[in-house]
Amino acid sequence: MLKDRFPHHSQSTLLSIFSLEYQKRIKRTISMHRSPADVERYFQRFLQDVDGGIPSKTVLNSMLKEPSLIPDQILANNIYQCTINDCCYGPLVDCIKHAIGQEHEVLLRDKLKEQNLSFLDENQLRTMGYDKTPDIILEVPVAVEGHIVHWIESKASFGDDHSHRTYLNEQFWSYWNRFGPGLVIYWYGFIGELDCQRDRGILLKDCFPTDIVTLCHATQQERTPEAPKEDKEWEKKDPKSSR
Repeated sequence: MLKDRFPHHSQSTLLSIFSLEYQKRIKRTISMHRSPADVERYFQRFLQDVDGGIPSKTVLNSMLKEPSLIPDQILANNIYQCTINDCCYGPLVDCIKHAIGQEHEVLLRDKLKEQNLSFLDENQLRTMGYDKTPDIILEVPVAVEGHIVHWIESKASFGDDHSHRTYLNEQFWSYWNRFGPGLVIYWYGFIGELDCQRDRGILLKDCFPTDIVTLCHATQQERTPEAPKEDKEWEKKDPKSSR
């Protein structure tokens, strides 16, 4: 239905937007299930069934990811059904999103190699002791649309206002402060008005840039206009020398 209403957008982009909106709706409505009375009721039901100590968050998360670990078979089946039928939220969706994110990071590295650009990826940076890093650090900065780029972050999602603001505060400004200006690629598109931080050092794109200017290209462009001038000077001097 969404594809029929928005035929000019890819199915992947529409699914990414729907997923973001679905997650925001869940976060808005979850408080309905967390009133003091409901929390107390859930806790009392839990105490009636619990045997021994209260399980840790790690144990609970492992049960969500692997429902067969839940002793109550009916509850385990219910959790399993919820997991496989939830198309936008939950452990299974998180795994799919992680895999898609990895695919686009590989795509980014392949594109950089095609351009013969030297870089360090996130894994290499962490072995060097960096804790919070972008996906790519360029060993030699480049220019994209007239803006210097030191680092590149890959986002296999649609960039809406809420998620982009969160990324700015939790990631992008930290990268900018540590490594300088950079580029963020939202592979499934973004709201155009969000690309308003270019002058401050954060550029947004929805694909790998095709107009990359390297230091080598810039040097060649600077030298090219001088060549005709030198030729003309040589031509002026040449008749005198022939005499």
